[in-house]
Amino acid sequence: MPRVIGAQQVETKTGAGSPTASSSEAERACHDVLLAMPGRLPDRLLWRLRDWLSSGAHVALRTALPRALLRHRVGITEDERARLRTVVLAWAGPARLVDAVLHVDAAPDTGVTFAGAGGPGWDDTDLVLRALAPVAGGVTAVRRAWRTTSGAPARVVLVAADGSTRGGEAALAGAVQRALRARGESDPCVEVLGPSAAPTAYHRAALASAEVLWRADAGRTTPPPVGDRTGELVGHG
Repeated sequence: MPRVIGAQQVETKTGAGSPTASSSEAERACHDVLLAMPGRLPDRLLWRLRDWLSSGAHVALRTALPRALLRHRVGITEDERARLRTVVLAWAGPARLVDAVLHVDAAPDTGVTFAGAGGPGWDDTDLVLRALAPVAGGVTAVRRAWRTTSGAPARVVLVAADGSTRGGEAALAGAVQRALRARGESDPCVEVLGPSAAPTAYHRAALASAEVLWRADAGRTTPPPVGDRTGELVGHG
């Protein structure tokens, strides 16, 4: 018998009579899906989807996100599919788009590499991020790594958050992205890791080579001069 789609399928997969997720739950699920996508979706597309999420563009995201995965032939795990389904159904999108996305048993190794201490080092943008961190509520640390897989080194900003940010991690990611755009970064790469986030292999590789720009428990410290290739190398946490 052919597989039934549409309303019947939604009822089967979500449970008859089960409540639709709230908008805030859907926003968190969407942030989590996007958090799993660096190295799997292009930087430009990823920052745009995150910008829409931080701006509350739910109507656009309910189809744009699954279609982006389909267009770029990105397979997702069952856990990622469950989160994507939460997003699409909460915002009244078509469940058939979720079912059409390719399946993978485990998130793939993206093969992304990052520079160590010999990377480009501190610059003016790092100092701007350092200055913004204390006034962005809920931020516990800001780190920066340089991705070196292809082309010119790309700045990857890793923000650790304690979950108290107004608007959640999605709003924080959008704010940091806009700050980087104002500094001239066309495709800002910003990863906001909340207290319950499960870092991917991409995040672990970035954190292993990242320099601390600001940390809440470090007190007042003096950053190295702009262009200095030294810096404190730490992991996440």
